[in-house]
Amino acid sequence: MLLGTYEPRLDEKGRIILPAKFRDEFAGGLVLTRGQERCIYVFPRQTFEGLVETVQSAPLSSKVARDYVRLLLSGGSDEIPDKQSRVTIPVQLRDYAGLGRDLVVIGAGSRAEIWAADAWATYYADKEQAFSDTEEEVIPGLF
Repeated sequence: MLLGTYEPRLDEKGRIILPAKFRDEFAGGLVLTRGQERCIYVFPRQTFEGLVETVQSAPLSSKVARDYVRLLLSGGSDEIPDKQSRVTIPVQLRDYAGLGRDLVVIGAGSRAEIWAADAWATYYADKEQAFSDTEEEVIPGLF
């Protein structure tokens, strides 16, 4: 399970060093792709393969499903961390997420997310109070 918040930096070659606590999850390879809210999703390869099977089971007659699959998969990049646990983030994904040198990487359970540091700060500030104020069941079975 991927948990926590980390603040790596993007190097001049567009690489980040994976957080040490994530390295075992990503040792067999990973997939970077467009995430929602303009972040980058980072899935362990095996988890992503399961996700692809699920989304491809959606009916071809569903325009929403076709659109989602196209955007998710067309932004995908299959990567293997190097010996220093670095991963290159492709230019099109860096542009999509507005990444500069300062990043935030969060664990989100089955995936990690890479955010531009300022975008994460804005998102967090906007959502934290609603998280604190939650009084009812938002996710079935939770609390």
